[in-house]
Amino acid sequence: MSEPASTAEAVVLAAQRMADIGLVVGTAGNVSGRLADGTICLTPSSVPYADITVDGLAMVDLDGVQVGGGGRPSTEKPMHLACYRTFPEVGGVVHCHPPHGSMFAVAGQPIPAVIEEVIVYLGGDVPVAAYRTTGTEELSEEIVRHVGARSAVLMANHGMLCVGKSPADALHAAEVAEHTARIVWGARQLGGVVDLPEEIVTSFTGIYELIRSGWPRPG
Repeated sequence: MSEPASTAEAVVLAAQRMADIGLVVGTAGNVSGRLADGTICLTPSSVPYADITVDGLAMVDLDGVQVGGGGRPSTEKPMHLACYRTFPEVGGVVHCHPPHGSMFAVAGQPIPAVIEEVIVYLGGDVPVAAYRTTGTEELSEEIVRHVGARSAVLMANHGMLCVGKSPADALHAAEVAEHTARIVWGARQLGGVVDLPEEIVTSFTGIYELIRSGWPRPG
């Protein structure tokens, strides 16, 4: 992914890569980023990712009021905004429907942190948020319960949401989670998953916490 010139461009690049690598199908999913002034730029509803432009993004405030941009914000904007309101360090949010991650979400099973990088980049096991209807405040409340100590959460019978210091960082979290889900699925076909030693989990959790504490905050 080339270096973006602005947060809005970063949202477009992350959204298009998300589609290119198969984390979504069609116009499903959404990506957002927080501008320096606190405004949130969000991918527009029902627009093919290849056609999304900076001018076509929807710009909303933290209350969800559209303040600019040519696009119509997704009906799933409440969960994006809930992440930004609750966690001032979050600068990017990605919602996607990755095949293997979604298998775990539909099965109601967390993705276990059996690889060191999962703990470093995601904070540990990827939990499963309880099912709530798409676009509701109830879903937003359920999501934010899980992303305080994690960068990724599965949405039961739906997909995945990831947060990061930027849109690219949130997308990286999604890629790590999906990569791990695919490995765990395969390992289970081979006979099972072997957990990491507890002392390694504790040590690498501290690394994640240190990294997240260094995410820049707006203002």
